Amino acid sequence: MKNSLLFDFTVDKSTNTVFVKREFEADQPLVWDAFTKQEILDRWWAPKPWTSRTRYMNFEIGGRRFYAMCGPEGEEHWSVQALRRLRP
Repeated sequence: MKNSLLFDFTVDKSTNTVFVKREFEADQPLVWDAFTKQEILDRWWAPKPWTSRTRYMNFEIGGRRFYAMCGPEGEEHWSVQALRRLRP
């Protein structure tokens, strides 16, 4: 059976920006916690065998998350994730 939930991943190389839009088959409070609670977000954000480690997170419009993608060989790639309001 094919999954019909939205998963859109767009890269804008001119602005060094990645946009991710995704639907989840879960109750809204669980999805909210998965994105807003650092200890949960770090458990699932990175693709295996990589992990995610958040150093700072301010979850509000205009806020930022500073985190690393940590590889299995000990490499770290730091990034900033900006929280923006989605346009309808």
